[in-house]
Amino acid sequence: MKRTLKDYALLTLKGVGMGAADVVPGVSGGTIAFIVGIYDELIDSIKSINGNSLKLFFTGKWGEFWKAVNGSFLISILLGIAISVFSLAKIITWLLTDYPVMVWAFFFGLVLASTWFVGKGIKEWNWKTVLAFVIGAAVAYYITVATPAETPSNLLFIFLCGAVAICAMILPGISGSFILVLLGKYFFIMEAVKTLDVKILLMFFAGACLGITSFARILSYALKHFRNMTLAVLTGFMLGSLNKVWPWKETLETFTDRHGVVKPLVEVNVLPNQYIMEAVLLMIVGFFMVYFLERLSTRDAK
Repeated sequence: MKRTLKDYALLTLKGVGMGAADVVPGVSGGTIAFIVGIYDELIDSIKSINGNSLKLFFTGKWGEFWKAVNGSFLISILLGIAISVFSLAKIITWLLTDYPVMVWAFFFGLVLASTWFVGKGIKEWNWKTVLAFVIGAAVAYYITVATPAETPSNLLFIFLCGAVAICAMILPGISGSFILVLLGKYFFIMEAVKTLDVKILLMFFAGACLGITSFARILSYALKHFRNMTLAVLTGFMLGSLNKVWPWKETLETFTDRHGVVKPLVEVNVLPNQYIMEAVLLMIVGFFMVYFLERLSTRDAK
């Protein structure tokens, strides 16, 4: 696919959207990739990083390697994600601490609309797709109610966290950030981002590289050979994850980070009890943002 500089700038903006979503525990960058119409190309491009393409790289055939892995596309997306993560990490964690209802309301509308959008791609509903949808929803719901674990902070475990979390980050509806919450390492990794702890970030990134290149092959195969069932599972994931992004919560358990700041650890959903009008408005904004992004990506595809 031949792209112009404007196209790559737009891809970078889409990467910014993915990065912003990945910072929030409950929203997936894969959801944004699906909305803006780059999901299949993203998975196929990641899958193309394999033994054959790496052989081209290590034998000095860098031009062929770049073409084989769709390098211009990947670097544009990665640049956008990096810009977003490193610029928004402080803002997002601050908003989640000080204005949680507003943040969750916006993303609730976004994920709700995304569930509808991804579900539209299912061409045939039968007992198999319905079962896949139910299983996806049940698994996602279970993940959202699981209790965060107390885990070690050694480099090997950080590597494993990167490998597991990145798989969730490219799945619409399953948040890699929330997987980090369950592994007890969300605020630990966010702190590493904010303070540029190179050792922790490099180990996390190494695990992420291994996880994403392995998992992308499975996803690519599933989308090509069992597309309806795969989309049904992904739609179920997104529906089940709505439990996590419900705006009104009550904190049952907190923890204190290494800077002495008290943060929520275990929360349960409650009925709307504050900022109701503002939250509803932000839900609508999130919903229609997805709608307009879908229209834009559909128009670009034509």
